[in-house]
Formats: sequence, C-alpha cells, structure tokens
Amino acid sequence: MTFRPVTQTTHAQPTMEGAGVHLHRVFGFGDPSESDPFLLLDDFRNDIPQHYEKGFPWHPHRGIETITYVLEGEVAHGDSLGNNGTLGAGSVQWMTAGSGILHQEMPKGNAAGQMHGFQLWANLPSSLKMTAPRYQDIQGGDIPEIIDDDGTRVKIITGNFWGKSGPVDGIAADPLYLDISVPPNTRKTLPVDTRANAFAYVFAGAGRFTDAADPIGVRVEKEVAGQEINIRDMTGNRTLVRFGNGDEVTVKAGPDGIRFLLVAGRPIQEPVAWHGPIVMNTQAELMQAMKDLRNGTFIKSQH
Repeated sequence: MTFRPVTQTTHAQPTMEGAGVHLHRVFGFGDPSESDPFLLLDDFRNDIPQHYEKGFPWHPHRGIETITYVLEGEVAHGDSLGNNGTLGAGSVQWMTAGSGILHQEMPKGNAAGQMHGFQLWANLPSSLKMTAPRYQDIQGGDIPEIIDDDGTRVKIITGNFWGKSGPVDGIAADPLYLDISVPPNTRKTLPVDTRANAFAYVFAGAGRFTDAADPIGVRVEKEVAGQEINIRDMTGNRTLVRFGNGDEVTVKAGPDGIRFLLVAGRPIQEPVAWHGPIVMNTQAELMQAMKDLRNGTFIKSQH
C-alpha cells in the first residue's frame, strides 16, 4: 500500500449565490485540472433563515452533474422536465444536467432554523455532454452506513467501499463519495483508487491526515495521551485537504473526533470551457449554449 501525502490545505471562503444564499465555497471557478473530474464544492451551512430561505431560483445547467447532500433541513426542487420533490435530512440528489435543464432549489431549515448541506459539481466527458438529463433522489435511509470495530462510521453515497456499494449509480466520473466520522484519538487508514484524484473536506471536529511514520502525527498522538494537543497541527472545520498519489489515506482524529467528506474520481483530462452553471469543452459549444438560452432552445427534446 502507498500512502497519499497531503499536497495542500485550504479553507472554504464565504460567498453568496442564488438569490442571496450565504455559503462557503470549498473550491470552484479556479483551475479545473486541480480537482478533475470535480469542478466545485459548496458548503451551505447556516442557522439564520434570511441568509438562505430565498434559495436558488430557476437557473440553467448543461454539461455537468450536480450532487446535493443534505444534513440538516430540507431542499425543495423543481425542474423544466416537470420533476418536483423534497430532499430531507440525510438524503442525496444526483442530477445529470446533460444537454440542458432549468431547475430551482429552495432550502428550508429544521425546527431550530438550521440548514446544512453540500453541493458538488462533477464534469461530464465530451461524449456525454449532451446526454439526456436524469435525476436520482436517494432517501437517507437508503444510504448504507458501515460501523467499524473502532467506531468509525462511513456513509457510502456512491462508489464501492469496504465491500458495500452506494445507491447512486451510472455516474460518468464513477466516483467515490463518502461521509466519514472517526472517533476521538483514533487513527484510521482508508483505501482510495490510486488512479483517482482525491480530496477530503473536514466539516466537524479536527484531526491530522498523516502517515503512521509522520513525526507530527506521532507527536500529536502523544499529546492526546497526555490530555494536551496542539490544535495548530490539526486540520479543522471547513478545511479542504488535497492528496498526492497513492492508494490509501490515513487520518488521526483529535480529542473531539473528526467528520469529513472523502471524494475521489478518475480525471477526465479534457479541455474545459466554463461559464457559470454551464461547462462544455470548447468556447464554440459554450457560445451555442448561451445562444440556446436566448432563443428558447436550451431544453432539448429527449428520445
């Protein structure tokens, strides 16, 4: 097994999207090759209803897939194909925009007014840019969860992990998307496809992504045993961790445990022409999409 080293850590940045939704952008609208096949990740976490309740009114998508994972509250959605539904806490929606779709997403908080979820964008290869739009709505109870002997919990949204498969299928990027909770002071090694780009996004607790031989990781472990810990040596809330090559990731949870998304996918390695919610391969295709929006031919007949 080959340990994946940490190549970069960055913090999600506050921004606004839709009709004034306050969220944190983990990555996006930068160099798309850095996270290929993934384009963008947003963390929409808020307990002030006026900061999210106006939502994301009708807007277009083409050439990508969007993955919405709701932890708290719910998201009502509707689209130009006539689909309507509500994503509750723990549920996932995987939307393949393909040739084009218009949709809206309207968040609503839980009883305490809290809203929390993530949206990840995955690119489509050129051969599938104009495929028919498709939805997969998965309820939280249908997402398999594995509890390991040491108390580590892994929810498998898509991909194969520890002998189980997530319920979302037929995705072009064939990704791994996991929600992982590691108990306090526990070291865990997790397998990852060596040919995939991989990242972790920490959204609760703190820890250290490290090799067993890493002196900093060892020092933190000793400090934990002595009930002291240097938080500066740890990765905490709203932190993106990018990894180098290898086929396993090791994390050592801090005294409060750690919870993070682990996402991996094989890169498409194609040109990217990107404007807002539309991602194509060439500027000509991008201009055609804009023309389609203007003249009312953006939504293609399906067959």
